[in-house]
Amino acid sequence: MARIAGVNIPSQKRVPIGLTYIHGIGRTKAAEICEKLNIPPERRVHELTDDEVLKIRELIDREYTVEGDLRRNVAMNIKRLMDLGCYRGLRHRKGLPVRGQRTHTNARTRKGPAKPIAGKKK
Repeated sequence: MARIAGVNIPSQKRVPIGLTYIHGIGRTKAAEICEKLNIPPERRVHELTDDEVLKIRELIDREYTVEGDLRRNVAMNIKRLMDLGCYRGLRHRKGLPVRGQRTHTNARTRKGPAKPIAGKKK
């Protein structure tokens, strides 16, 4: 099992798919990394040599913001919006959808489970 950027990569998966287990690396970036290091996309993680794993680790550290740093950046951006008191920041503060979705119905993911209102019967 390879460990890259503090994440255990599943050994039975293909390399581009395994790399997506790292927060901040999706399918496109994973394919890009494989292409830069001349690793065939059909290769499985357990077939990688220690040298190739080291090269992947170094490339990710050098060129991409992943895991803890990325999570910290996102949290700081949200905190900045909340401190400014702009519309997006207020939506974050209230726990409502930020990107213009309707809230009359739906939006249950952001708002949490429905709360019954006392005395509301038809």
